[in-house]
Amino acid sequence: MEEDILQALAVLRAGGLILYPTDTVWGIGCDATSQTAVRKVYDLKRSGDKKSMIVLVGRVQDVARYAEVPDVAAQLFELADKPLTLILPKAGGVAPNLIPEEGTLGVRVPQHEFCQQLLRRFGRPIVSTSANISGEPAPARVAEISKAILTGVDYVVSRASEGSPTGKPSSIIALGAGGEVKIIRE
Repeated sequence: MEEDILQALAVLRAGGLILYPTDTVWGIGCDATSQTAVRKVYDLKRSGDKKSMIVLVGRVQDVARYAEVPDVAAQLFELADKPLTLILPKAGGVAPNLIPEEGTLGVRVPQHEFCQQLLRRFGRPIVSTSANISGEPAPARVAEISKAILTGVDYVVSRASEGSPTGKPSSIIALGAGGEVKIIRE
């Protein structure tokens, strides 16, 4: 795993793209603070700007650096028994082309060894989006990832760092600044 982390860190720091395992499915990632890197992800996925990509952060405490955190958010993260993405208001501190018109940001704190080590050592949020071309099914396994994605990233993390992902997308809950809660995906 150490070699994968070192290689992934070098690519992220250079503004490149990685294909990496998460607690849910394999994802395409980049430095979430780099507008140029985020643009590369949109180009690879053939999708328009601000098409709901989420970011991963290492700790619940880090979330407040990138969005407003309603009181209930920390409780939801702590109580979640499966991967949870929260859509939070008043996004900031990330590349502007990651923030949609409504000013929100999807954030997840992965419980995955590779992701945790990478996030801790990188010190910034990392984009996480499914490893597919927009409109195509999201691959549940590495073998299902298209050649266009595999050849379009700068580094593919080895399967030895995969861990035990769920193979399913995370649950998604949107939280409003006034405490509103909306379940987007269970």
